[in-house]
Amino acid sequence: MSGTIVLIVLLAAFLHASWNAVVKSNGDKFLNAVIVTGAAGLIALLFLPFLPAPDRSSWPFLATSMVLQVIYICLVAAAYKVGDMSQAYPIMRGTPPLLVALASGPLIGEVLSLPRWIGIGFICCGVLALALEARRRAVMGSGRTTALALLNAVFIASYTLVDGVGVRKSGAAAAYTMWVFVLNALPLVVWTLATHRERVWPHLQSRLHLAFIGGVGTLGSYGLALWAMTVAPIAVVAALRETSILFAIAISAIFLKERIGWQRVVAAALIVMGVVIIRLS
Repeated sequence: MSGTIVLIVLLAAFLHASWNAVVKSNGDKFLNAVIVTGAAGLIALLFLPFLPAPDRSSWPFLATSMVLQVIYICLVAAAYKVGDMSQAYPIMRGTPPLLVALASGPLIGEVLSLPRWIGIGFICCGVLALALEARRRAVMGSGRTTALALLNAVFIASYTLVDGVGVRKSGAAAAYTMWVFVLNALPLVVWTLATHRERVWPHLQSRLHLAFIGGVGTLGSYGLALWAMTVAPIAVVAALRETSILFAIAISAIFLKERIGWQRVVAAALIVMGVVIIRLS
């Protein structure tokens, strides 16, 4: 696989970890996600007049993606409400690449070579090893958290496949990405304003700069990943993007001064081995 494509997807992974750090920061995690999503939608809306419209054949994929991603965000909030984020996040991010790899062959005809299967397997095992480590430390809601995270993994895999095919049909990766964020932000922001209006504005006012930092991060992360899906197998890009957890570990160690145990080191090594195998395949 091209080294340039690998580096671009790794940059997307870094941006993914960065905007997740914003969501995971102090305050209400759901409202953090809402203001980041809203900021991304606003930024995308500003760019749309300067971009060509996606091909009409991609519009049903945009509509389907909107439904799947709104459900995804609601399930994220539910998983984080009943249990430990450090348990839910690796499951939600580690399982989808395997599901995408299994489904991409029969659904869209992308058959992966054995080395790429091995690379994806290493990445998934590394990410899920982090989930198992977090489960041992979890003190509440462990079983329900796992169930919600696994359910959400199905929706993540679904919208990944939908957007991977949709962006190819669009003929305009940048415009397709912007429409994804506008359509995702609209129902989520409207619903949140209708149900949590008295909490949204104070939260936004105190975190406006972080909202736009996170918005740029999530736009860049998914935009780069969708572009990569137009030139590389969707399953491979999906797996490489989940190396974001490596950057999340680095951020927690360097900036948050969290202790990194040997289990996380082993898990990180598995993920790195997977990336190397994919690069050489």
